[in-house]
Amino acid sequence: MSTRLWRIGPMIAAALGTALYAAPVVAQGQPPTAITRHHAELPGGGIDYAVEAGRTTIRNVATGEALGHTFYLAYSIPPTRDTVRPITFIWNGGPGLPAASLNFEGAGPRRIVDGRLVDNADTWLTDSDVVFVDPVGTGFSRPVSAEALPAFTSVVGDVAAVTEFIRAWLIQHHAQHRPLIVAGQSYGAGRAGSVAYRLLERGFDVRGLALISNTEGLPDYPDQTRIAAAMHIADYAVTALYYHKLPVEYGTTPAAARANAERWARETYLPALRRIGAMSPAERDKLRRELARRIGLAPDKIDRDTVSLTQGTFLGGIAPSMPYYLDYRFLEPYHHPPLDAGVASIRDELGYNSDLPYLGVEPVESGFAPTGIYPPSINSSWLHATVYGATPAQIEQAKKEFAATGRIGMYRYGPSLPGAAEAFALNPNLHILVAHGAYDPLGGCSIDAEHARHLPRRRAPNSPTTCARSHGRCSLPRHIGLEDFRHDIAPHSPDARPVFPRRRAGGRRYRLDGARRADGGAGNGVLRRIAVLRPHRGDRRSHGGRRDRRAPGRSLGAQARAGDVVYPARHLLAGDYARL
Repeated sequence: MSTRLWRIGPMIAAALGTALYAAPVVAQGQPPTAITRHHAELPGGGIDYAVEAGRTTIRNVATGEALGHTFYLAYSIPPTRDTVRPITFIWNGGPGLPAASLNFEGAGPRRIVDGRLVDNADTWLTDSDVVFVDPVGTGFSRPVSAEALPAFTSVVGDVAAVTEFIRAWLIQHHAQHRPLIVAGQSYGAGRAGSVAYRLLERGFDVRGLALISNTEGLPDYPDQTRIAAAMHIADYAVTALYYHKLPVEYGTTPAAARANAERWARETYLPALRRIGAMSPAERDKLRRELARRIGLAPDKIDRDTVSLTQGTFLGGIAPSMPYYLDYRFLEPYHHPPLDAGVASIRDELGYNSDLPYLGVEPVESGFAPTGIYPPSINSSWLHATVYGATPAQIEQAKKEFAATGRIGMYRYGPSLPGAAEAFALNPNLHILVAHGAYDPLGGCSIDAEHARHLPRRRAPNSPTTCARSHGRCSLPRHIGLEDFRHDIAPHSPDARPVFPRRRAGGRRYRLDGARRADGGAGNGVLRRIAVLRPHRGDRRSHGGRRDRRAPGRSLGAQARAGDVVYPARHLLAGDYARL
C-alpha cells in the first residue's frame, strides 16, 4: 500500500509522524521533492514507512552558487517512545554507480524479484532510517554545467561533495543531532571512511561505519604489506578448492582449506618471506613448490627469487580462462538483473517523475545531447587524485607505477585522505562493519581477519588491560544487515536512551567468530569492534557446479533463517545482498 504526497510541508509531515520533512525543492526544472507513505509486510510483522525523493543542491560556499544537485531516496519509520533512530547514508561504488541496486536488491524495503518489486525481509529500514545517495554524475544527480563536473569527479572532490550533501541534508531536515551510520560499497567504502572522518570533524554524531568489499582507510600495522600477502594465500586456497586444484590433505571444505592455509602461512610461509634473502636456492625452490600445491598453480607461476605472486598472476592462472575480475568463480562478467522496475518505481510509486535518464541504469543516449555528442561515463573521466590540481603527467606516472605492481584495482595520485583510521581517532566509540566476499579477487577474508588482529583496541579507564575485542568474519553473498552490529553502536550507559528500537520486525542473526588481536596496546585510533561476516553454518557448496544450490524463489536471508546452508561470495556488488 502506498499514498503519494507531493509538495508536502514540514507541519504536515510532522503530523504524519515521519522523520523526513522538507519544503518542496525544484532544481533545474526537475520535479519537486515528493514524500509518499507505504506499508510492508515482513516476517516479524508489518511496518509503515515514508519515502522522500528529491535533490539537494551542492553550493559554492564562497558565492552560494549552485554547482550540482545530488539525488536521494530517504526512507524512515516513526520512532517509538524513548527511542532515537539512527540515519544510515549509503552509496554504491564504481565510481560512477548509483545507489539503485543497493536499494532495490539489498537494503531497501522493496526488492526486485523476477522483474517486479516485493517486500524485502532483509531491509535495513527495520533498524535505521536509510538515505540512498546518488553522487553527482549518477542516477538523477547532475552538475549544473559541464564546467562544474570536475569539482565532483576526483577522489578529493567526491569526498568533499558527498560530505557537503550529508551536512546540507541534515540541516534541511533538522536532523543535525541524530546518530549517523555511513556505509559504502567497493569504491564507495573508501569514500565512506573519509566522509565519516569529515563529518566527525564537523561535530556530527557518527556512530557506525560499514565498509563493503573494501577495507581502504583502516589503520595500518607494522609489516602489513608482507603479512597481508602471506595471509592472502588462504583466500587463494579456497578458490583452488573450488576449481578442484587443492590436494585433499589441505582441506575438502572452504572452512577447512582456509584454516589450514592460514596456519601454514602464519607458521611457515611468513617466517620464510622474512628471511627470503638468506635462503638458499634449494630452500626457495622447495618453498615455491609447496606454495604452488597449496594454491593450485604450476610452480613456474611463482617468482623464483621472491617466492611470491601478484593477484593478477593468480587470476590468470587458476582457471581454464581468465576469470571475471570481481569473482574468481565466473569466467565471464556477472550481470545483475535489470533495475528497470526500481527506476520505474522512483518515477511512479515514489512520485519523482524525472525525465532525465537515470545514469547507471538507463543509457545516457536515451536523453538529449545538444551537439549530438554524449558525455563519457563518470568512470572514464574520473581522476583518482587525492589533491586538487594534479597534472596529466603526474596522473600518467601514477598509472604506470600502479600497473607495475601487478595488483588489481585503480591507481591513486597523492597522499591518502583521512579515512576510517582517522575517524577512529576522533571517535573512540566508532564501530565498523567490514564485509568481504570469499571469492573476491580485489580483497580477501583472510587479509581482513589478520587486519582485525592487529587493530588497536580500547583500554578500560584506569586499567592497563584491553577490554574490547576485534572480530574478523567473512561476508555472505547477501545483504549485510545492520542488526549484525546494532547492539555495538547503542549507548553502553544503563541510563542512556537506546539508539535502536528494542524490537524489530523480521531479520536474522548470525554468530560472531571472534578473532582476538595477537598483542595488546593502544596505538593511534581506537577500535570497539570490527566485524567481517561469516556464515553461521559450514560452507558445504558443491564445488563442481557453476552455481550455488539454492531453493528456488527464496532469498538467501530467508534460507538462513530456515537453517539452510549459505555460502561466501565474490566481490560484493549490490545484488549480492539479496541474491547471487
